[in-house]
Amino acid sequence: MVYASYLFINLRRSLTMKYRHSICFLVVCLVFPFARAQEAKPLSAEMKKAAVARIGSLLVENYVFEDVAKQCAAHIDKKLADGAFDSFKDVSAFAEALTIELQSISHDKHMRVRPTAPRPSGSQRSNPVLDGILARQAAAKRNYGVARAEILPGNVGILDIRGFPATEPSRPTVSAALKVLENVDALIFDLRNNGGGNPDLIRYYCSHFFPPKTHLNSLYWRQGNRTEEFWTLESVEGKRRPDLPIFILISNRTFSGGEEFAYNFKTRKRATLIGQTTGGGANPGGGYPVNEMLMIFVPTGRAINPITKTNWEGVGVEPDIPTDADNALEKALPLAREAAENYSKTQVSDLEKTVDPLIKGLEKGESLFKEGNKEGATRAVFDALESGIKAGVAAEESINALGYLYLNSDKTEMAIAVFSFNANRFPKSANVYDSLGEALMKAGRLDESILNYRKAVELDPGNQNAKALIEKMEKEKKQGVK
Repeated sequence: MVYASYLFINLRRSLTMKYRHSICFLVVCLVFPFARAQEAKPLSAEMKKAAVARIGSLLVENYVFEDVAKQCAAHIDKKLADGAFDSFKDVSAFAEALTIELQSISHDKHMRVRPTAPRPSGSQRSNPVLDGILARQAAAKRNYGVARAEILPGNVGILDIRGFPATEPSRPTVSAALKVLENVDALIFDLRNNGGGNPDLIRYYCSHFFPPKTHLNSLYWRQGNRTEEFWTLESVEGKRRPDLPIFILISNRTFSGGEEFAYNFKTRKRATLIGQTTGGGANPGGGYPVNEMLMIFVPTGRAINPITKTNWEGVGVEPDIPTDADNALEKALPLAREAAENYSKTQVSDLEKTVDPLIKGLEKGESLFKEGNKEGATRAVFDALESGIKAGVAAEESINALGYLYLNSDKTEMAIAVFSFNANRFPKSANVYDSLGEALMKAGRLDESILNYRKAVELDPGNQNAKALIEKMEKEKKQGVK
């Protein structure tokens, strides 16, 4: 069970707006694909009576608030008896009338009656396997909810998310989008057209911007009287950035899972929300068939935020900076750029503090080499580089580049010490032995150089340069003996 999509929740408005193509609720899509509206069909009084009875039964059995479900069932029974549905001649009008009456009691925007999609030509029954495949293809064509991932001037990223489909098929696309933006200095999430989806994918996104073991949200389910908790993942693909400045654009079209995403950040004061108060739907659930022409989305659970102990049902998520939805990005950009500039300055300052022990250690090594204390100098270099690796500011490639800086500056002993550390730290890398061999050759230590070049060839048999240098040095050694 997951949050419903904006398409299902707000049919009346979505039929006249481009947002009618938002990502559909996963379980509903698997069983009740909404590819197109059902053709108008004449309705009999018997069908209406049976539909009302079936809807009441489904609500009483499954709706998260049983007492409200009984009130809804009694209300539409009375409306039927009073003739409120007599004038409706087609399925769509009847479904919309039922929705209005049910929501007048429940005030639950997730609770909706809809026509089922017509079966493909020649098919007389539902095929959930085919429907599931078609739903996944539809999610893929919508790029799994990712509409835009772009770096704007000022190193501000923007990620426009239109929905949250199932996590596993979505993960490669979502991870690729986050990878594009993993080095920005501020990030804007655009949820103005997000209608919801799977809470597990919401967790996957959020895990990149909160520390591990952060309790994001809980979902209480009536069936089984159980509560499902959603915590950030222990590890994520790419960078985890719990201190990155975040701005979230919201509108009155932001609904359900889109609201949960914004609420997760708002309640922990992790982001600045800009735009309009959201739609106000916090009760996830699933689709149930009423008859061959109708289905109903029944909210079977409710969200419980660990900070507020409540949710956004009926009230929506309020912005920190109210503005029209169309102006939200324009309002956010200067704030995000300022935050990005400040964040970048802080990062530089923090980096200088982190790198300082590495720099001082290397300077100590140089000083000891000048004093003739080669053993102490080498130990100082090794300790400095190890501290750099542990601090995350040094790695094999950057250490190798550092070695060449020393070598090209005629600081050969420092270069040998740096390359020697790399060879000890990364013994399966052919390149580190090749570099060490080069430095030793420059120092005139041919025997040691040959040994390291041979190790490089052993690990990389295609290293023709190393082979040629070994042959050259061996000839020089023989000529020297003569």
